[in-house]
Order: sequence, then structure tokens, then C-alpha cells
Amino acid sequence: MHMFTIIFLIALTAATGVQLWLARRQLVHVVGNAAQVPEQFRGRITLDQHSKAAHYTVARVRLGIIDIVLSVALLLGWTLGGGITALTQAWDASLSPGLVSGTAVILSIFMLSSLINLPLELYAIFNIEQRFGFNRTSLATFAADTLKKLLLTLLIGAPIAMLILWVMATLGGFWWVYAWLLWICINLLAVWAFPIWIAPLFNTFSPLDDARLATRIQSLLERHGFSTSGIFVADGSKRSGHGNAYFTGLGASKRIVFYDTLLEDLDAEEVEAVLAHEVGHFKRKHIAKQLAFSAAIVLSALALLAWLAEQSWFYSGLGVATPSTAAALLLFMLAAPSFFFFLGPLMSLLSRKHEFEADAFAAQHANGATLVNALVKLYRNNSATLTPDPLYSAFHDSHPPAPLRIARLEALSGTAQS
Repeated sequence: MHMFTIIFLIALTAATGVQLWLARRQLVHVVGNAAQVPEQFRGRITLDQHSKAAHYTVARVRLGIIDIVLSVALLLGWTLGGGITALTQAWDASLSPGLVSGTAVILSIFMLSSLINLPLELYAIFNIEQRFGFNRTSLATFAADTLKKLLLTLLIGAPIAMLILWVMATLGGFWWVYAWLLWICINLLAVWAFPIWIAPLFNTFSPLDDARLATRIQSLLERHGFSTSGIFVADGSKRSGHGNAYFTGLGASKRIVFYDTLLEDLDAEEVEAVLAHEVGHFKRKHIAKQLAFSAAIVLSALALLAWLAEQSWFYSGLGVATPSTAAALLLFMLAAPSFFFFLGPLMSLLSRKHEFEADAFAAQHANGATLVNALVKLYRNNSATLTPDPLYSAFHDSHPPAPLRIARLEALSGTAQS
């Protein structure tokens, strides 16, 4: 067996084994704490609500285990199983080798993978979400969304994939620098275009018509120098009972979006506190820091890809006999997660640090106790577990665990429960 094949299988086995072990820890920990509401949440969340969150978490983790196993099977099928080679030969025979054929191979891999994962997605929405009272998506809406995503992949993904392959094939040994600059431009364009062209394909956005709430929000934004093109409400209730709010856009397209489900759950002061947390990300320059960090990671990854693309063992060790730019890009995207899985906690640690800083900003410039009330409502109404396994959470959660986050906020606002 090829040496790099052995290294790849060791990395894949280690990453998969740890993921399954973490999932088991999460199941045991959540079930073991399901019979008692954590002390700091008593009087805020009932035992029935806590138990529902536990069962919801368990259902999603169990589905996640199936997803892990399926993902490994797909990865091995595309690589060592010869899937990439077979698709490349088929498309080369139809289109002749080149940019168009390489792009077709990449799109085929992603579309076939999405099709294979479709039953899990259907089960998640129409069984788990339905069973716990969150699903509001009809089969017709789901089918329409799936078709729209497919068309977007073809209309947007195909040109981008072809452009990247062209850069790799024609711009010499430092193509990875040009690809990195292209990545930055594409990301900035996507952030600008998303609220204008993409998001309206899936949701209807209406200006916030609550004058009192709009005044509170506008006052908060003006105090902290945050300009926006508008405050909008999305019809999230069309698909789910989960609430959400976010900033989106760039420059003149920048806007604030609340899901109607979130506005149903929170009062005006609580909405302001949640928004103050988001403004905290802006004021503490978290978005810029994350973009800079992501840019550094992508640049390093592209440099590594440029080197690997020149190594014959990289292709043969992953089941591809004939090197090509499309094969190099696909193999790297498919295999890299197994090698970099153990960096996950570092990424989560950085994200959690930013969340704590944004919470501290909200506690200082809005009302920490009100933010606590809002978060507890969101935990309760979204059936978020209050008792995640610490190690599982360290790998998978970008936000701090509920007890730790609430305890810090209560300490800042002096409202800790006795």
C-alpha cells in the first residue's frame, strides 16, 4: 500500500474515531443530566422544557453519527474507491480534457454528494424538526429550495470553479497568490450581493414596522456609529420555528435582519440587548479579525495545495492515477478536513472569546440582565441543551455553553441567582 495512503487512512480513522467518541460522550452527558434542570436555570426553564431539549439534542446527535459514517464512505468512494477517476474519464470522453471537463467533474462530485445526503436532510426536517414542533416547511417549499440551490450552484459555482482551475493551470508557480486574491474578491462580492440577490430567493424581507422597536434600534446604532441601509424582518416562520437575527451585506447593502420568529419570542428591550451583542462584534472588530484570520488560513492552504499539486504521490496515494488541476483541488478539499480536524477546538476557542467580548459590550451598553433573559428565552424556545459535554462542545460549538455564558453575564450585571 502507498505510504501516503496509509497516512491518509490513519488521519481519517483518528478524526472519525474521535468524532464518534465525542458524539457518544455528548449522548451520555445530555441523557445523564436530562432529569434535573441546572440550578442556575431553575425557575426560568421547566423540567419538561429541559427534557425536551435533551431529547431533541439526542435525536440530532444520533443523526449526526449516521452523517459521519456516510461522509467517510463517500470520501473513500470518491478517493481510494476510484470515484474521481471514473467521473474524470467519463467527462473527458464527453468533453475532452480541459477546463470545462474539470469543472464538470467538480460540480458532479458536489451534486452527487448532495443527492446522497438528501435523505438525511429530509429526515432532519420532516422527522426530527417536525417531531419537536419546529418544522414549518412543506415538501413543496423544500423541493423549491433544493432546486434553487441547484441552479445557484450551476450559475455561480460553475464559473467560479472554472476560473479557479484556469488560475491554477495558467498563472505559473505563484498561482496560489492570485487564487487567494480571487478568493478575497469573491467573498467580498458574495457578502455584498447576498442580501440583494441571494437571500430574497428564499425569504421575503419587509421593513420593520414596529416604530417603537425601530426607534430603539436606530438609537443604539447611532450611539455606536453603525450605519445600515435598513432594518428588515424575514419570514423565517415559513420554514422553521427557530429564531435568528444577523447583520448582512457590505457598504450600501448592509442591513439588519430579524426573523419574525425571534420577534415573537422577545420583547423590545430584549431585542435591543441581543442587537447590542451583535454591535459588540462590530465595535470589537471581530468580523475584520475573523476575515483576516480566514484569509491567512486560506493563503496557507493554497500554498500547501500548490506544493501538493506537484507531487505524484498526492494523487496516487488518494486513488487518482492521472494528475490534473481539478483532481488536485478536489483531493485537497476532500482529504484536508481529516488532517486538520484536531485544530477545531482552537477555532472554537477564538470564536468563544469573541462571543464573551460581545456579551461584555452588550452588558455595558445595553442591559446585561435583559440579555440574560433574552438568551434564556432563546435556549428554551429553540430547545438548546443546557448541559453539553464539555469536550464535544469544545470541538463543535462556536458559542460558549449556556451555563458558562449566563454565569459570566450575571457576574457582569450583578444579577447572579443565589
